[in-house]
Amino acid sequence: MSELKFPTLSRYRIMWVWALFDLPVLTKIERKNASQFRNDLLDLGFQMVQFSVYLRHAYSKEKADAIAAKVGACVPESGHVQVLFFTDRQYQLTQSYHGKATSGPTREKPDQLTLF
Repeated sequence: MSELKFPTLSRYRIMWVWALFDLPVLTKIERKNASQFRNDLLDLGFQMVQFSVYLRHAYSKEKADAIAAKVGACVPESGHVQVLFFTDRQYQLTQSYHGKATSGPTREKPDQLTLF
């Protein structure tokens, strides 16, 4: 009986996909297109970090590339979107600062994919 082989998960292979965008919202149609794009990102499994910055986990660079292609297919004609890739190790080094006026706890990083 052969053993099941699972890919080795490495902090240097696991990716975080960031979608950063600037979409025009001057007209009603542009606002509708921008809202649709944000909803498309949510449907693709992204989480909102800031209003025009979304984040998603991917288990490999190949999966991250496939996600980026799906994002590209959703971009409105008059929009500008950049997709950035970070390894899990690079993302771990992220430093997050919040204004001194806020006294609540800092936001935790999103949960990673959990395998059995």
